[in-house]
Amino acid sequence: MKFYILDVFAEEKLAGNQLAVIRGNPSTEMMHKWAQEMNYSETAFITSDEPVNGGYDTRIFTPEIEFEFAGHPTLGTAYIVREEIIGEPVEQVILNEKIGQIPVTFGEDGVLWMQQKAPQFGTVYKPAAIAKVLGLLPDEIDTSFPIQEVSTGTAFIIVPLKNLRAVQKARVKLKRFLKLLEKTDRLLGADAIFVFCPQTEKPENQIHARAFVHLHGIPEDPATGAANGNFAGWLAKYRYFGDSKVDNVRVEQGYEIKRPSLLILKAEDKGDEIEVHVGGRVQLVGQGELVD
Repeated sequence: MKFYILDVFAEEKLAGNQLAVIRGNPSTEMMHKWAQEMNYSETAFITSDEPVNGGYDTRIFTPEIEFEFAGHPTLGTAYIVREEIIGEPVEQVILNEKIGQIPVTFGEDGVLWMQQKAPQFGTVYKPAAIAKVLGLLPDEIDTSFPIQEVSTGTAFIIVPLKNLRAVQKARVKLKRFLKLLEKTDRLLGADAIFVFCPQTEKPENQIHARAFVHLHGIPEDPATGAANGNFAGWLAKYRYFGDSKVDNVRVEQGYEIKRPSLLILKAEDKGDEIEVHVGGRVQLVGQGELVD
């Protein structure tokens, strides 16, 4: 099976979120084993080079579980489908993921855009409880906005913090987090945390963020497309920037783990649902063949 190593949501190589894409359709058991062997936050499998209903069948694994949807594997896999399977510069590639069909559009500026499912909004958490989980003081949380589960396919708890220092300081206290999850009626089943603030390391960006995914075998993810899609919907719903429309908001992530990443968000609250798009660049850094 051919495989590719990519950096996703990366402005240059050796940044962003690492991804392995494998072309082949081994058993589910072997997919789990290959994902563990690659040991990136996610490994994606293109299970056939032939389209089905206009899209390419894709499965996504962490070292621990299979996801119904994940962001950076979607962009990276679409890149490989266009460059290595289709072999010509089409404007759009559709992936058939467990959650359904996900379209990815290729911009002339090199940014790939995926339209995620409309976000669902779930359980709201008390600031004091989340502060304890993150090792923060309650007054470091921005209580002007709700701490809430949101999902466009993979649920995260969205946590607004006041400043960059609080985001950098945040650490998940795993025992406290597990205890909180056990006693909470989680409408969407979120078991990961996305923290953010409006202060940034780079002045051209608007948001600094981190994603903690301990229960999926990923203590901290350097660039999280699914979480940022949830976040884009949250921004639109709660008018974080004063408007129901989110337009090219630049989110920096991964700085604390030396994998600087850039995600670009678009969203619009249209009343009956919120439309969400997440964009970023993809860098191919390696390729080869897996040997039986």
